[in-house]
Amino acid sequence: MQREEKHFEMTLDAILQRLNDLKLAVLSMIQKLEMEYMDINWPTFLDNFAIISSHLTGLTKILAKEQCPPLRNRTVLPLLVSMDRDETLVNITEGRVPVFSHDIVPDYLRTRPDPITEQKMQQNEQKAANLTNDAAMKQVTQYNKVVSHVLDMVSKAREEWEIESSSRTGIQQTSSMTDTQLLVATVGMGKGLQYKANYGPGPGPGMMVPPSIRGPTPPMGGPSMSPGNVQQQLGKAPSAVKTNIKSANQVHPFSR
Repeated sequence: MQREEKHFEMTLDAILQRLNDLKLAVLSMIQKLEMEYMDINWPTFLDNFAIISSHLTGLTKILAKEQCPPLRNRTVLPLLVSMDRDETLVNITEGRVPVFSHDIVPDYLRTRPDPITEQKMQQNEQKAANLTNDAAMKQVTQYNKVVSHVLDMVSKAREEWEIESSSRTGIQQTSSMTDTQLLVATVGMGKGLQYKANYGPGPGPGMMVPPSIRGPTPPMGGPSMSPGNVQQQLGKAPSAVKTNIKSANQVHPFSR
């Protein structure tokens, strides 16, 4: 009897050691995800996950050994149930369980599912037991048809998407660099625009006036340029040109 108790204590110590290692590995993983999420890379994440997996594998091996006494044959009973705060329990559970009360005992010491969940499981098991073989095969066949239909739809959509992606050579061009440069040159420097200077009674509708005779732009709220003013400006331009021609003839009298 003492040998079995000693062996059981050794097994519990090994399980607790594995659980502590597993807890530290999980805490390290959570800390890296919260504090180093900007610098962590995929190989580092896989290494931490492999450490957690190794601890779980070791814990499973300890429980699966023949020398390990079956823990399911053991019954855990609370020695003290109280509504008062237990500092020892707080230290053992690292602050997670401050009170071992009647509300906590069923959750922490439960060896069976929740009563509502257990009732639903029993109803499903009873319904499955009462189901005949032919009805079960019909339901399985119908379910397989539905799954196959959904799979065909997904496969067809995937094939269409792959064909469309392969046929698409690149991003469709929605602009022309040549047209853009031509538009910028036209707006900025007037490239390609043609206008006729008409020194008649006045500019017609839609006629462009040269900048040299356009005159200053009226201030905000001031009088706009009327057709009469434009006509006066157009009338003054030829006299200036004639004056320049006369002065040029006076400077070079022998040019005739």
